Amino acid sequence: MDLAPIILFVYNRPESTQLVLDALSMNLESKDSLLYIYCDGAKVGTDDIVQKKINHTREIVRNEKRFKKVIVIENKENKGLSISIIDGVTEICKQFGFAIVLEDDILVSRYFLNYMNQSLNLYKNVNEVGSINGYWYPIDEKFNETFFLRNQSCWGWATWERAWNLFQSNGSKLLKELESKKLVKEFDLDGAYEYTKMLSDQISGKNDSWAIRWDASMFLENKLSLYPSISLVKNIGFDGEGSHCEISNDYNTIISEKKIEVFSVPLNEDKKARKLLSKFYHKIRFKNRVDRLKSIFRF
Repeated sequence: MDLAPIILFVYNRPESTQLVLDALSMNLESKDSLLYIYCDGAKVGTDDIVQKKINHTREIVRNEKRFKKVIVIENKENKGLSISIIDGVTEICKQFGFAIVLEDDILVSRYFLNYMNQSLNLYKNVNEVGSINGYWYPIDEKFNETFFLRNQSCWGWATWERAWNLFQSNGSKLLKELESKKLVKEFDLDGAYEYTKMLSDQISGKNDSWAIRWDASMFLENKLSLYPSISLVKNIGFDGEGSHCEISNDYNTIISEKKIEVFSVPLNEDKKARKLLSKFYHKIRFKNRVDRLKSIFRF
């Protein structure tokens, strides 16, 4: 089995970065895997406290020795997460043809690399498949071991150069195409989640999400994304420390302690999984509305 190179993007979270590396190193495949670590540079006007965190993070990754080879790329200037990921994934996919992608707030199961690499090899020549995902939502109902959705995830994922080449960085073009093809409702999981609003916010500069553009790019190309029915990753970035996540427990998962059996499944979107995900998002929206009312009326 060909092992894909792993890309890890870090910035100023030394403790989290260490946890991510420790979890990743517990995978049997880690000792035979290449690990590329991209360290973003300090923002203009960064204070001494943040600079120390940046320096500490870089010290941690420079001393990482538990993989076949660790290649550390340190940016002198701040590129931001979006540009860093786009550039890094483009570079590694061009060099190797595929890549596994992580950020500094994604803890993985000890079976994460096994699942990712098996899936990447199984579907590498299946044009209908655009990506592999390690995360699944905290949905109690279990079904197929693996399944496909048309929506993507960005918490522990992988792709091939053939799919990444379809990435469209121009959010305006993506939105116009969604609207002209009357796909907005379907893209938004029939109104369960405001993906289109997120794309509009990226266009207007309210966010700098690469992920929503990746999601829309794959959706418009009708590409499928593979998911496990039990999550192999956990996002620890909802603690208020990260730049792009608010404090929340809505997406908290228990990482799978068993190996995911990877085998070919029908090349179409799993209707049951889509319905369960839609129900999950509706539940969160209702909870958030109730929480806002409680805050307003203090009860």
